[in-house]
Amino acid sequence: MEFKVALDVFAGPLDLLLYLVKRHEVEITEVPISQIAEDFLGHLEVLEALAIEQVGEFVELASVLLEIKARALVPRPEETEEPVEEVREDLVRRLLEYKQYRDAAVLLEDRARRQEQRFPRLDTSDDPGPSPPREVAFAEAQVWDLVAAMSRVMKKRQARVPRQIIHDDTPIEVHIERIEGLLAERPQVAFSELFEDEMPRMRVVGIFLAILELVRRGRVTTRQEQLFEELWLAPLKPGSPPPPGLHDPPPEGTT
Repeated sequence: MEFKVALDVFAGPLDLLLYLVKRHEVEITEVPISQIAEDFLGHLEVLEALAIEQVGEFVELASVLLEIKARALVPRPEETEEPVEEVREDLVRRLLEYKQYRDAAVLLEDRARRQEQRFPRLDTSDDPGPSPPREVAFAEAQVWDLVAAMSRVMKKRQARVPRQIIHDDTPIEVHIERIEGLLAERPQVAFSELFEDEMPRMRVVGIFLAILELVRRGRVTTRQEQLFEELWLAPLKPGSPPPPGLHDPPPEGTT
């Protein structure tokens, strides 16, 4: 069965590249192409499995990363093509421009959210006293953290189970009901718990799409204590702002 997924949570290849640069805790001008390219391909595998409409844009950037990596590893003095440093500098320039637009969009969105949360001053004569301490929450995860977690699930499955094509047309709403049923019973559910070793690939994709849909509807939030550790799903309390990284992204005008 062929399908196409149109989701507005995937901001584009430069957004993924910026996420990977931040994850490696390096300056944009010092992008470690070799490691970044490997990580980018891992995320691309998930996007290809989802068959999202804009996957071609990610493939194009992946080819640029692989070209830079290959030409840096095996330089050819007689090469008459564009020098590898110029290709790298052009990519860094595009990434810096994208970051400027993205940071400006995030700042404006944050200001709009704070404005929405402003309330008139209330009468404090019957102040009940200090409120109980807030519950400590994990760091908010972005959509690319979800894709990274999905990539790890797929790699584990490939290592354990030979690839089989099994038809599974379970509606996404069925997966959504199952996830919400688990969250109704406990405060949080581990991302990896939703996937079984023998589960057909199409069902794995369906569950992942159900998670994305729940996050987009504002009914579930994703959290992660530390990088590369377990990712947790929790019900989003009414009135809480949606997690960052899952809104409509700013236009990727620099691509």
